[in-house]
Amino acid sequence: MLERIRASLASLAPAEQRVGKLVLEDPRVFAQLPVTELADRAHVSKPTVVRFCRSIGYDGLADFKLKLAGSVSEGVPFVHRSVDSDDKTGDVMVKVIDNTVAAFLRYRNEASTAMLERAAVALSATYRTGRRIEFYGAGNSGIVAQDAQHKFFRLGITSIAYSDGHMQVMGATMLGPGDCLVIISNSGRTRDLMDAADIARRNGATTITITASGSPLAAAGHIHLAADHPEGYDRYSPMVSRLLHLMVIDILATCVALRIGSPLQPILQQMKSNLRSKRYA
Repeated sequence: MLERIRASLASLAPAEQRVGKLVLEDPRVFAQLPVTELADRAHVSKPTVVRFCRSIGYDGLADFKLKLAGSVSEGVPFVHRSVDSDDKTGDVMVKVIDNTVAAFLRYRNEASTAMLERAAVALSATYRTGRRIEFYGAGNSGIVAQDAQHKFFRLGITSIAYSDGHMQVMGATMLGPGDCLVIISNSGRTRDLMDAADIARRNGATTITITASGSPLAAAGHIHLAADHPEGYDRYSPMVSRLLHLMVIDILATCVALRIGSPLQPILQQMKSNLRSKRYA
């Protein structure tokens, strides 16, 4: 987060640069001070402090301070630790876990709550209107799409998952206004997924992409939920990125369940009761 501020300083207005320099001088203090004192210390107006936060990609001062506090607090460093060929089992365990925890904490501090809110609102609307959600992914992301479908159909929402490119194109063709398409991709460069996104958009469906920032797919949807993490493709298949995508799906499913509210409880209770017969006592 602090590196992002340093990299953005030169492109900011002079007044916003003063706010940025104030953050870099003492991030912990900045996260604790009220906006009036922050404005006084930076010699700017209170709206300028808020504009600075939005200029570097956050929803406002409260969102910025919350994530700033998390990024400077002690804990797992946000550093990707590559697994080496001579690592022992204990080393592999520590690196895999540290990479996962670091990615989750980084997402917590950098995710756009505004984009998550927009996605949750769009997905929730399908419950009220009786429309449907489709989840598309390829390879590892196809497995995440299946997990997403499993979570959302339990909420009483018509949902389906496709990992086959031909099925994705046909499914997108059947979507229309009020429907939602959620596309999951680590690279954001899979041709079939791009084709499906274009078709769904032309048909009026709301398209949500969970993928890497700056990728073609990130710009192909109405709502982009950034999921960025470096992966060593030359040594092992994507692991942390898949877990990151699963976490984003969990966040969305929880937000949608809360919006549905009390009508959902009897359904979940009945489902749990019906499943008891499938288990050994």
